[in-house]
Amino acid sequence: MYFQTWTFALFFLLFWPVYLLVKGTRLRIPWLLAASYVFYASLNPLYPILLLYATTVDYVAVTGMAKTRAKTPWLLLSLVSSLGLLGLFKYSRLVVETLNALLGQCGLSYAIPVPGMILPVGLSFFLFQSLTYTIGHYRGEVEREPNFLRYAAFVAFFPTLLMGPIERARNLLSQLRQPPAVTWHDGAEGLSLFVVGLFKKLLLADFLALYVDKVYAAPGHFGSPALLMATFAFAWQVYFDFSGYTDMARGVARAMGIRLMLNFNNPYLATGLGDFWRRWHISLSTWFRDYLYIPLGGNRRGTLSTYRNMFFTMVISGLWHGATWNFALWGAIHGLGRVFTRKLEETAFYRDRVPGFVKRLYVFLFVSFAWIFFRAESFGDAWQIVARIAAWAWTDPGFPIVLLALVAAVWLYEAVFECRLRAILQPAPVRIGFAVVLVVCIALFARSGVQPFIYSQF
Repeated sequence: MYFQTWTFALFFLLFWPVYLLVKGTRLRIPWLLAASYVFYASLNPLYPILLLYATTVDYVAVTGMAKTRAKTPWLLLSLVSSLGLLGLFKYSRLVVETLNALLGQCGLSYAIPVPGMILPVGLSFFLFQSLTYTIGHYRGEVEREPNFLRYAAFVAFFPTLLMGPIERARNLLSQLRQPPAVTWHDGAEGLSLFVVGLFKKLLLADFLALYVDKVYAAPGHFGSPALLMATFAFAWQVYFDFSGYTDMARGVARAMGIRLMLNFNNPYLATGLGDFWRRWHISLSTWFRDYLYIPLGGNRRGTLSTYRNMFFTMVISGLWHGATWNFALWGAIHGLGRVFTRKLEETAFYRDRVPGFVKRLYVFLFVSFAWIFFRAESFGDAWQIVARIAAWAWTDPGFPIVLLALVAAVWLYEAVFECRLRAILQPAPVRIGFAVVLVVCIALFARSGVQPFIYSQF
């Protein structure tokens, strides 16, 4: 079940009152764990088996670390298990298809059978979340959790289970150890966050998708203006889609007295590519920083090493998003962008003399260009879109002026919210009133049917 469905509404209405009754007792963790497994099983009855396996391996690994000085073999057990699962379910098809293409180039007729396994929803997210426990304990940053049920509840925590945010063990696990004090403010904040996220998904992302899907399904039928508009619209669609899910996840957790990390911080107001990645999908970008970029050497071993580590991290981040070479190229584009602009963004001239609007526009245009390779169905479609935009062909059936106005309006809203609305919306009564207005808008204008989240495929 997904947050925007009536099934989830019923699930939460059954779960939450009982949770509030048992939150100060020993039944809190078993109740939360059971609800999380039911939540995951609603998507596929076999998914909880995989979840339980990953949880058990990492729990045993840390238990082994705690009982010996030779921690490395236990860490390797965790890494091999988690990365092995990712490789099996997420990347085996890409590897086989790439090998078959190479065999064909060599003139060999033999083809390796392509695996038909379906990627379990949330696999990348809960495995990375669990790894923060094993790696954190190995580094001495996280203490061992003696209660298996509590650790299992941390890995399976249903608000973060499917699409994050990817919580650190030292944040979420520590909160699960103490009975939460759920207040009126928690309820108001949780409701407000959830409804704002629902609004982003149903009334912004899903409507932008109507045009984006139409254009990207047949890019050869559209000229430059439509392709540009669809690309800009997708930039906002993917933002509203994923940040909307994150807002809903944070809202559900907040109603339970648990605070999750901020995952998006107005990324299209970034004034540099480094700033963008400090604002976009923060839980993932900081995960790769802490567990890949820094262990590779970070910026401690000279300029060339820093650029190599930066580029490699961005390519791996791209492949994390999807098992196609399109995503690797998307990551490589961002990696090259960071390499070529890092020094520029650190100069006093860029910081103090270049107008903020110009910096934000440059970031938005660069990120939007990279989104082409993220969204396109294939390499061929991506290059065709780039070529047709560069050719500036004006033959467009029905260029959507209204959509252009919507994209401009949401960018303006982001800027105004950053400056003024955040403080205005802080009082609980104001947040509840704002949520009521959004609910009315959703009831009146939302599309029928359940549209999947973009990041559910990752």
